Amino acid sequence: MREADKPVDSGGPTAGPGPGGDRPPPGPARPEFWRSPLRGPWLTAVLGLVLLGGVVVMFVTGLLSYAAYDPDLARLNDQTPDKGLLGFYLFDWPTSPYWLYRLTQGVHVTLGIVLVPVLLAKLWSVIPKLFAWPPVRSAGQALERVSLLLLVGGVIFEFVTGILNIQLYYVFPGSFYTLHFYGAWVFAGAFVVHVAFRLGRALRAVRAGPAGEYAASDDSGLVTPAPAPPTVSRRGALGMVGAGSAALLVVTVGQSVGGPLRTTALLAPHGQDPGPGENGFQINKTAAAVGIRDADIGPHWRLTVRGGGRQAVLTYDELLALPRHRAALPIACVEGWSTDDQLWSGVRLTDLAGLVGLRERTPHVLVESVQRGGPFSSVVLAAAQARDDRSLLAVRVNGGVLSRDHGYPARIIVPGAPGVHNTKWVTRLSFGEPA
Repeated sequence: MREADKPVDSGGPTAGPGPGGDRPPPGPARPEFWRSPLRGPWLTAVLGLVLLGGVVVMFVTGLLSYAAYDPDLARLNDQTPDKGLLGFYLFDWPTSPYWLYRLTQGVHVTLGIVLVPVLLAKLWSVIPKLFAWPPVRSAGQALERVSLLLLVGGVIFEFVTGILNIQLYYVFPGSFYTLHFYGAWVFAGAFVVHVAFRLGRALRAVRAGPAGEYAASDDSGLVTPAPAPPTVSRRGALGMVGAGSAALLVVTVGQSVGGPLRTTALLAPHGQDPGPGENGFQINKTAAAVGIRDADIGPHWRLTVRGGGRQAVLTYDELLALPRHRAALPIACVEGWSTDDQLWSGVRLTDLAGLVGLRERTPHVLVESVQRGGPFSSVVLAAAQARDDRSLLAVRVNGGVLSRDHGYPARIIVPGAPGVHNTKWVTRLSFGEPA
């Protein structure tokens, strides 16, 4: 350990009487309880600035993910009711570039996992502040402590719920979308307050370096007055955190970027190649999981197309007889995984709208599935999505017939849409009708 990195007596907080003669109670409220020589303004500031950049990117991409669900379009799409003013930024999600949702959600999820070691290290570095004594010294300090509690609680809640959802082990009551959305805004409010209080101090601490933080004037409350013998330098500790983040990047990013890295996505339930063949790409929900029965997709299956006061009912063979088009599009999911581009073949939604006289100005469309369980059995696609020439009711993929788990006999594929809006096992399309 270099001399510049060695802790010295800072003259900072001690175990002596606090304001008003109140001595901190035994335990974590006493500064000497925390003995690590690594804690201090420099380490905390560096970790905090990394999180500042990462969290801002995650918040923005999270808002974009919410917008991609077109929550103002229909209640079927909106899993976060009563959003009120929090939906001020919503806009019509575009179909081009077709990989947009794959990019934004891939960044959101991958960055969230990569930042876990940084978050844990940051929480470890400031844990003495949670036990500061006395708990409240002034109105400003009380506001800061409340924001700190909301910040810590909010960030833990957001990371935990997000990671559980990624791994498909979501166990919290209620909708993930609702809890994660409102939790994000609570965390964001506390985050802004915390940054306003601490950003200037953090920048000064980084400029001072690890040696400058132990000046006699230090009042951070992070430097221990009774340090234990050091076993690693602060820069070494940062290197360990960085190595942990790099390892998580390697075992996660492949689920989004695909290619050779897909086989390294060990932490991603949909990251690795599920097998060979035309239908050998990732599946979120299987036919069995949502209650699809043989009779639902067998010879008696029918596609009903409605709109403009008209209705057309097609058998599978009649659907296959319609003009078919192809589109190379991925599937991208809220869990962060995505497929490579798959070559889909099917009937354009505009052509299906033409069966009921609505081809020239195809409106929004309500898509309904025969699935019995699980969310998003019905969704509404915006008019811009329905009118895109790449938007298909697909019947084949990569030259082969759709498998049962990939939505046989017909499924939606739309450029730029979240995976759950690419409805499988479609049985009814209602153009321009209320959801």
